[in-house]
Amino acid sequence: MLADIYDVVIVGAGPIGLATAIGLHKRGIEKILVLDQTRAFLPVGQILDLLPNGLKSLKYLDAHAYMVVKNTALGLSNSQVSNKEENLPKTVPKWFYRNLQGQVIRSVSLSFDDWVQEYGEGRVSLAWYDLQTTLRQQLPQEIVKANHRCINIVDELENDCVRIDCVSDTTAEGNPYAHWNDNKAENVDTNSPASVTNKSFRARLVVAADGINSTIRRVLYKGSPYQDYAQPEYSGFAAIYCREIADIPQELEIEIAAKFLQNSRVTTICHDEISKNAAGEMEDTRMMLFRSRITNQFGYLIHLPIPLVALQGKSGNSLIELAVQAFEQAGYPYVLKQLVRLSPPENIEQRPYYIHRAIISESETKPIQPTWNAGRVVLVGDAAHGMPPFMAQGANQGLEDALAVVVLIAQIAAENNWNNRQAIAEAFQKYEQLRRPWMAYVQQATLNRHPYSSDDNWQQYSQQIYGRNVEQVIKELV
Repeated sequence: MLADIYDVVIVGAGPIGLATAIGLHKRGIEKILVLDQTRAFLPVGQILDLLPNGLKSLKYLDAHAYMVVKNTALGLSNSQVSNKEENLPKTVPKWFYRNLQGQVIRSVSLSFDDWVQEYGEGRVSLAWYDLQTTLRQQLPQEIVKANHRCINIVDELENDCVRIDCVSDTTAEGNPYAHWNDNKAENVDTNSPASVTNKSFRARLVVAADGINSTIRRVLYKGSPYQDYAQPEYSGFAAIYCREIADIPQELEIEIAAKFLQNSRVTTICHDEISKNAAGEMEDTRMMLFRSRITNQFGYLIHLPIPLVALQGKSGNSLIELAVQAFEQAGYPYVLKQLVRLSPPENIEQRPYYIHRAIISESETKPIQPTWNAGRVVLVGDAAHGMPPFMAQGANQGLEDALAVVVLIAQIAAENNWNNRQAIAEAFQKYEQLRRPWMAYVQQATLNRHPYSSDDNWQQYSQQIYGRNVEQVIKELV
């Protein structure tokens, strides 16, 4: 029998993998390891919103980690406000949704306390890297290992464990599914010889939190009925992003600020409701317009329905032209089209959005449900059900996954069922049975934007998602 076998190896040191490790460690499961392919933990990633359902899950995983994340996010937010806006009257920050004429469709409070009052928990915003760093600091340093890229997993029946094969190297491997494309190559020293080492780890259980381009998902599905769903499919939506626009004529800047931003830092501009274009297709082009807290310059993020082939190979001026065409087709006003035309080509990035559908309705009588577990391995977060970020539920649903698998693995540990394959299979099937219908609902709401279509739909969606009862979820698991 092999001596060096971990209880749990988590592949992926993003927020979901780290939160899972924190939850397990809090419950006394100390023989855990977190592996990640990144060569070093660098400040990458966008701002993300942790909403009530995600924060409730994190609080249950570890109340201390929850408090540190919450205080870190609120501290950063208050610091930015006090540094840049200390002379402005104190008002409750809001995120406004405006139509193409600048009229308010609805507004969402960004006050932590307002969300607590409404849903029993608040909301915070922070950079992906700040969240990753904060969570990583809650674990013993030796638990998290960078520069270990998983390339294969093998079920070793004779040893009652899974073997995880990794490589450590100095070369970068691109991810075509989960990154912004600004056509800038990663800064890799190509003059130094590549140093590649191989290493394997063994574990009773493996939690795959390795993202939408999950290696473990591909290994599990190879040669299985789900092989066609090993890699994500294009969602039909993409984003065009401009960080900052410096040279804007004063009259245009004043008009845009007065009509759309007013005293806000950010607003979403869209049709009053989802409409149809001249071709009869659903039109859902949206613009998130913002002003940088640091430079006070305009920037934007455009979400648009577009064929993947129309986006491929586009950069700089060609992306600007693509965005202007989308605005013309969607009936956006001249001032916003002009703002896009003034975008510096070097500040433009694009990103297609991909999805792992929870339920694939190829047949109404027998929909396909790609499995999220096999033997001792379970998929969580984007590796199971990655999707576009329109409703800001990617990380939050991943934290709900982490809550579920931590509860179930803790039960396996408490009953000493590490070698009971039937108990493990039943636990992971229970995870899927609980999470899959819920994820199908969240994905449908995300792709269809149904909650935005009316105030009633928005209220219903918000209460269902943000008002999640964590205690009830746990009862369903145990």
